[in-house]
Amino acid sequence: MKNERIYHMKFKDLYPLYVLKAERKGKSSEEVDELLMWLTGYKIEDLNMILASAIDVKTFFDESPRFNPSASLIKGTICGIKVEDIQDPLMQKIRYLDKIIDELARGKSMDKIKRKI
Repeated sequence: MKNERIYHMKFKDLYPLYVLKAERKGKSSEEVDELLMWLTGYKIEDLNMILASAIDVKTFFDESPRFNPSASLIKGTICGIKVEDIQDPLMQKIRYLDKIIDELARGKSMDKIKRKI
């Protein structure tokens, strides 16, 4: 399966889609940012710089300061595929992000989304 198209998409073009999905369900861009920071280790200043730049999705994930080890606890189906079964590490990271944004939009609590026990 070829994934090059999404890998080269600018992250700043993908981000508003995540925010829109959350806002349609009464959630905020701040909550989306909180999840992005939890997952990737970026700080808000970093996210703001990324959103003002032309960084692509691949670079966004490849340069993340500290991809959260708890991400491996994210389970479930996104786009008909179980995230835990995705073999391509980059695509799995993208789908982890998709999944937690879905969970936010469905009203799941932040503690549960962040897999806090």
